[in-house]
Amino acid sequence: MSTETLVINSLGAQGDGIANGTDGPIFVPFSLPGEKVAVARVKNQATIMSITEASPERIEPACRHFGLDGVGGTCGGCSLQHMAKPAYNAFKRATLTAALKSKGIETDVADVVEAHAGERRRIVFTARKREKGLLIGFNQAASRHIVELEECPITSTGILSRLSDLRALGAAIATGSDHFRMTVTETTTGLDVSIDGVRGGVADRERRNLTETTLKMRGIARVSVNGEIIIEPHQPLLDFGGAKVNMPPGAFCQATVPAEEAMAELVLAHVGKAKRVADLFSGIGTFALRLARNAQVLAVESDEKAIKALDHAARNTQGLKPVKIEKRDLFRRPMMVSELKTMDAVVFDPPRAGAEEQCRELAKSKVKTIVAVSCNALTLARDLSILIDGGYKITSVTPIDQFLWSPHVEVVVSLSKS
Repeated sequence: MSTETLVINSLGAQGDGIANGTDGPIFVPFSLPGEKVAVARVKNQATIMSITEASPERIEPACRHFGLDGVGGTCGGCSLQHMAKPAYNAFKRATLTAALKSKGIETDVADVVEAHAGERRRIVFTARKREKGLLIGFNQAASRHIVELEECPITSTGILSRLSDLRALGAAIATGSDHFRMTVTETTTGLDVSIDGVRGGVADRERRNLTETTLKMRGIARVSVNGEIIIEPHQPLLDFGGAKVNMPPGAFCQATVPAEEAMAELVLAHVGKAKRVADLFSGIGTFALRLARNAQVLAVESDEKAIKALDHAARNTQGLKPVKIEKRDLFRRPMMVSELKTMDAVVFDPPRAGAEEQCRELAKSKVKTIVAVSCNALTLARDLSILIDGGYKITSVTPIDQFLWSPHVEVVVSLSKS
């Protein structure tokens, strides 16, 4: 390990400052462009020891866990709390623009739809048993060390106010010192607590402990362990435009309600008056159930529990157009051109890996409108380039900040073919 002083030239896609070294770029987390920093370095990774010249864009972090000295590095949950909002928004937009340009895509990009503190309804904690009770918090950056949670400005008060209950639930199931995960989702009927990584399953004693502990609490909708529902006082429901969905254990949902609603509003606007819409990678129906207010929808999803939850919600919601479901792995068996010919519009929202094979089929189709939703700018750029090569034109690109103070950005893109 060597120590030296560096000048930060730019920010990388992951939010790390980048300095030019004699042997290549040096990555310096929690630094900002224009800063002069003293660092300890191992190869091309550096840690700030002190800031000699601070950027005017540097601000005081909102959370004590970000770093007692304001440099960062204590909690691994956030990486950009030290950056002023205008520069932060510009960084997220520039990250998307750079990803598109890497595939030769030059297009207008709208301003970032901002995220705000206290919006996160879904949080993944790390926990382990200890002598003085359950330790619950977030992993330190690049470490297995758990930073005990005392505050978290990104998280909803509905979750933060129940930390003592969450500790009690975790303690009821913990038998050793192994780390495990507690995914907590704030639903309309209470907290859904999904505990994963518990070795050896759930013994009868722990099952009783967890059940008895839950029954003493109010506002806990369901507790599951390793995907098995242990107790469900209330169905954990999510509201998608008036359609109530019973979320399966461990199912994906958008991390914040405002970001979800912003994405849904854009999707509906771009689809417009289309009468037949395919929602690919539909999950539990975030878009499909909203689209069904005005259009017949084909919802395609590989996860059986998710597609069944969507189907149940569609059948029990008044005022929807017909919703047809299909369980299908679109990575291995994408919808073919012949199957797409009856669709006026297609919406797709794939995992981070993107939808390359599906886009190859879409590119050959005559579907008039495509709306792409993505959480990965690089795979999105690849997929868009395939569609553009097939004759589609981008009509709108909107970045949406859902993961506050992180480098991640959601994107909604509309394309058309005449």
